Amino acid sequence: MWQSKPEYWQHMAENTGTPVELVSFLESLAEPHILCDRNYRILSANKAYREKWEGQQCVVGRTCYEVSHRYTLPCDQAGESCPLQRSLRSGERERVVHLHHTPHGEHFENIELSPIRDAAGDIAYFIEKIDPLPVPRTHEHARGLIGRSPGFLAMMEMVARVAPADAAVLLQGESGTGKELVANAIHQLSRRIEKPFVAVDCSGLAETLFESELFGHERGAFTGAVTRKTGLIEAAAGGTLFLDEVGDIPLSIQVKLLRLLETGTFRRVGSTELRQADIRIISATHRPLAEMLAAGTFRQDLFYRLNVFPIFLPPLRERGDDVQVIADALLPQVANGRKLHLADEARQWLRQHDFPGNVRELRNLLERACLLSDGDEINLRHLPANSLPGMPVTWLRSTAEMCKKPVLTDANLQEIAETFPGNRKALARHLGISERTLYRRLGKPGSTPGQHSDP
Repeated sequence: MWQSKPEYWQHMAENTGTPVELVSFLESLAEPHILCDRNYRILSANKAYREKWEGQQCVVGRTCYEVSHRYTLPCDQAGESCPLQRSLRSGERERVVHLHHTPHGEHFENIELSPIRDAAGDIAYFIEKIDPLPVPRTHEHARGLIGRSPGFLAMMEMVARVAPADAAVLLQGESGTGKELVANAIHQLSRRIEKPFVAVDCSGLAETLFESELFGHERGAFTGAVTRKTGLIEAAAGGTLFLDEVGDIPLSIQVKLLRLLETGTFRRVGSTELRQADIRIISATHRPLAEMLAAGTFRQDLFYRLNVFPIFLPPLRERGDDVQVIADALLPQVANGRKLHLADEARQWLRQHDFPGNVRELRNLLERACLLSDGDEINLRHLPANSLPGMPVTWLRSTAEMCKKPVLTDANLQEIAETFPGNRKALARHLGISERTLYRRLGKPGSTPGQHSDP
C-alpha cells in the first residue's frame, strides 16, 4: 500500500540510494512527479503521481519507458524523442509531449524533465513533471488526432506550447491532415476553452459575402440587408476564430483582416461604430503562401501577423505506423455498429499507401470498405485501388509521386484530373477531398476528368 509519511521517504531513500531531502522535496510538489536516475530507473514517485496510479503496480524500481510506454527499450531507441537523453546532451531542462499509457487509457502528457547535479557538478538524477493535456480523448481519437510518430508528437508539443498564449497560429499542411482538429485542440487547451470556437471556411465564401459574414452588417447596408446581422467575429467573442484556407481570402478583405489583427477593432458593414474584438486567431492553409507573397496575391504584412507561431502538420504518408493506429481508432466510428477488423493484408496495404488525401482519405476509404464488406473482416478486395480494375498501375505510381510534393498545386491536380480513368466523384474519393473542393480547385464546374463519365 502506498504511504505518505517521513518513514516512507526514509525507506525509499535508503532502498534506492537517493538523498532523503530529494525524496521529501518531490513529495511536497502538488503535480505528479517522479525521480529517475541516468539509467531511466524510477527512484521515487510523489503522492500526486501515486494517486494517479492508485490500484496499479508500484512504479519504483521500474524504468520510465516501461511504465509510460510499455517499451522494452528507451524512447530514443524506439523512434521517439527522449527528454532524458536530450537533457544529458544539453545539460538543461527539456520538454516533450508523449502519448502515455495510464490506468485510464492512453493520454497525451506534457513532460518537463529537469536535471539534478551532484556535488561534483555532474548530472545524477532527473525530476520529471507529468502534466496531462486536457484534450478530450474520445472525441479526438474518434476523429484521428492520435499517433506516436516523431513528426506527430513534435506537432503536439508545439500545440501544447502555444495553446496557453494568445499568439496567432498558422497551421500549414496538406488537405486532410486535420487542421481544424488541431485548431480545436489548441482552443481546448487555452484559457478560452469556455468560450466559442468558430470555424470559417474561407474557400466557401464569395467575395461579395465575405465581409458581411466576417464582420456583420447593419440593416440597409446593401440591397437585401433587411435586418442587422452579427458577424462571425462577434459570434466568437472571448473565444477562438479559426480561418480555414486563409490563402483564399480576397485581397480586398485581407486589408480589413489586417486592421482587425493590428488594432483589435472592426466595423460592421454599413456602420461607423468601432467595435472591440476579444478573439484569438488561428488560421490554416494548404496553399504555398510564400509563392503567393511573391505573386502579390497575399499581403506580406497580413502573413507576418498570422504567422506568429507556425505549426506544420505532417502528411499521413510520413507518419509510419500511425496509419494503423488511426485506422483502428476510426474503424468503429464508420462501421455503423458492426464489429469489423482489418485483415493483415489490408493493414499491409494501408501501411504502403501514400494517402494523398491524408486522414480524410483514410476515413473515407474505411467507410467505403465497411459498406463493401459482408462479413466481419476488411481485406484487399474491399480497398479502392483493387476495386478499380480499369486504373493503370502507371497512373497510380505517377499520381502517388505527384502527391508526395509538399503541396499538391492546382497545376498538379489538373494534370491528375486529365489522366484519371474515372469520373470526378471517383477522383475526389481517391484524393480524399470533397467534390466541391475538387470543382473549385479545377475551376471547371461542369467538366469531367478522364474518359469515363458517370453512369
